Amino acid sequence: MAHQGREAAPDRSLSIAYRLAISLTLVLGLAVAATIYAAYGYGRQAANEAFDRLLQGAALQIAERIFVIEGEVRVDIPVSAFELLSLAKDERVFYRVAQPDGATLTGYEDFPLPETDEIPEGGLAYEVDFGGERVRALATLRRLAERAVSGDIYIVVAHTTGSREQLARSMATQAVAVIAGAGVAILVLALLAMRYAMRPLERIQTAILERDPLDLSPFSMHAPDEVSALVASINRFMGRLDRRVRAMQDYVADSAHQIRTSITALRAHSELALDEDDPKRLKVLHRRIRSRAIGLNRLTDQLLSHALVTHRADTAPLEPLDLRRIAVDAEREFTQVAGGGRSRIRLDLPEEPVMVRGDAFSLGEAVKNLLNNAHAHGKPPIALGVSSHGERARVTVTDRGGGLSVRDPVEIGQRYAINPNKPESAGLGLAIVREVAEFHHGHIALDGGEGAFSISLDLPLATPGDQPA
Repeated sequence: MAHQGREAAPDRSLSIAYRLAISLTLVLGLAVAATIYAAYGYGRQAANEAFDRLLQGAALQIAERIFVIEGEVRVDIPVSAFELLSLAKDERVFYRVAQPDGATLTGYEDFPLPETDEIPEGGLAYEVDFGGERVRALATLRRLAERAVSGDIYIVVAHTTGSREQLARSMATQAVAVIAGAGVAILVLALLAMRYAMRPLERIQTAILERDPLDLSPFSMHAPDEVSALVASINRFMGRLDRRVRAMQDYVADSAHQIRTSITALRAHSELALDEDDPKRLKVLHRRIRSRAIGLNRLTDQLLSHALVTHRADTAPLEPLDLRRIAVDAEREFTQVAGGGRSRIRLDLPEEPVMVRGDAFSLGEAVKNLLNNAHAHGKPPIALGVSSHGERARVTVTDRGGGLSVRDPVEIGQRYAINPNKPESAGLGLAIVREVAEFHHGHIALDGGEGAFSISLDLPLATPGDQPA
């Protein structure tokens, strides 16, 4: 119970700036991760190319010092080859020179040879595990064509891969540092740009917060295209709200005046009746009191009906309806309230459905008010008909009276246009009909002549997709 007077706090979601910051951070994070992977791969490839050249140079120098002396193959490994291999500091060096039959001439006898015999001219690089370490080797061939010895001599030179890994990591680290710095700079610049781009929304927020609650005039501010659509939507909403508030204010003011006038007249007649002793004049006063009471009761009913119609014009969904059913239900309700005899209504309905899109309650109230207007101001007999012509549908009420003094349909429906000869009239019937017509994109139509007068509610027919199956 203690919380009933408090307004529920609106659910706060993440701001656009915060969402964009998270998105940019994630994108940059993925970019940095991809850069690390790519930079390490490129660094490893560059390190392999650099160190493989050392192996290739040493292998070529050893190949040049292979001789055949007295039918035997001899190898004189030059010192320069080891000096070239020593350029890879802190790395263990391995080598092996083997005959075509696999017999080792010099070097490590158990060092694995390449698994393929197809070795290109520049040598074949491959990696193996040897001596508990990962080793990268380069194999090349020296072709012998001597009388005693012929065939390919394998020259294999290798060293461990620690320096290669270190160089690859160094290159990747440098690339990551550059990318990370650039990413932070891009993120900061993007946030600043986003902050600048969000200023129109901040101006709109400030303008709304600083505006007087009673000020519903449209905003006049320059904004980008993306924000101008929001400003236009706010202005359209405020325009609708302003029209609704003004209409409600006028409605309340007019209603209060009419109710106050009716009550004042009723009170005046009742006070006159209290002081009157003449039975004839007292009877006249009683009739006037009764007429004023009927008018006040009808005014109250139509005020409630008008309020419901006004509310439903903003909230009620439109659905396919058969105007014949609306007319039958309205005639039944009107007859029950008005009684029989003079209130008898003749129905003229077509055999085929007349479908419109509308609100059943509002249309029913409009038809009942048309019937009530004919009953109160016209002459019997009263007829209620439904018809369709082209793309339009009509609900028409006809009587034998003189009709309305106003002949322009645009002027029909002014609130509280009370007939001075009918004090029991509330003056809201046609106003309700007019509002229902506007709500359903229709209008009021008049037709008179030769002792008959008709007033119609003209509506657009429903589209074929809304027709019943």
